[in-house]
Amino acid sequence: MGGCARQTPESGAEVTFNVTMSTTPSMARRRSVRLAGIYVALIGLSAVSFAPFVWLAMTSVKPEAEIFSRVLPTHLVLENYAKGLVHFPFLLYLRNTMVLCTANVVGSVVSCSLVAYGLARIPWPGRTALFALLLSTMMLPAQVTMVPLFAVFKWLGWIDTFLPLTVPAFLGNAFYVFLLRQFFLTLPAELTDAARLDGCTEFDIYRRIVLPLAAPALATVALFVFLGTWNDFMGPLIYLYDDTKFPLSLGLAMFTSQYGSFWGQLMAVSTVMTVPILILFFFTQRTFIQGITMSGIKG
Repeated sequence: MGGCARQTPESGAEVTFNVTMSTTPSMARRRSVRLAGIYVALIGLSAVSFAPFVWLAMTSVKPEAEIFSRVLPTHLVLENYAKGLVHFPFLLYLRNTMVLCTANVVGSVVSCSLVAYGLARIPWPGRTALFALLLSTMMLPAQVTMVPLFAVFKWLGWIDTFLPLTVPAFLGNAFYVFLLRQFFLTLPAELTDAARLDGCTEFDIYRRIVLPLAAPALATVALFVFLGTWNDFMGPLIYLYDDTKFPLSLGLAMFTSQYGSFWGQLMAVSTVMTVPILILFFFTQRTFIQGITMSGIKG
């Protein structure tokens, strides 16, 4: 409730008018309804997105006779996991996948951060033109460069090794360079200028000042690379022939071709492959979102 005073021209007396804020409860109700609608929409979208994994996990514990006939299993069958992991060399493929993921994460973070630092913090002629040329490479579809890259790697003798799947990560990626450059531009220029006055080299500034401050962006790039390598199917399919070198994605496809009729075991192996990604994302989602948000502040 609020009040205001006004002096009347006839008597000169002050008359106080009380104004009741009758719109406040209705505004609060509208705001509550709007928030409730937003939450309902988000929960619904989350349920739709999470439904495939729920179906995957439920199918992995169903008896074979109930996989296509019932929504909920009458009883849980955990033997699908035991049999599936016996038929499927999970540990071998997991080791191969982790080797590829580790190499690609290290290579991408180091190479892309170095290039992004040079484009964002060091003034030199032609920097803008080179950055525009770098971004233009993102318009090339992977199918355009697939055959030339295969010819180059075959000439180098790298076919059926991990080198074609790991060495390109140490040569930079246009999207990750762009992401890190945008983040580096948000850092105060006074920090690097003061370090130069103190006698620090550019590499010392990059290593001791910029990289610690860019931890959210670096974590975002690392997560992108890890997820991309974990789910990569086309690369291993093209360059790897020996099944002892297969990662999980390609090994699961081969398992499907050999044991396609054992749907329970297939779903069990797929669930085991999916769970680490979900755990990783849940533990890093705050850093991931922070890195994505802060990388687009300054152009």
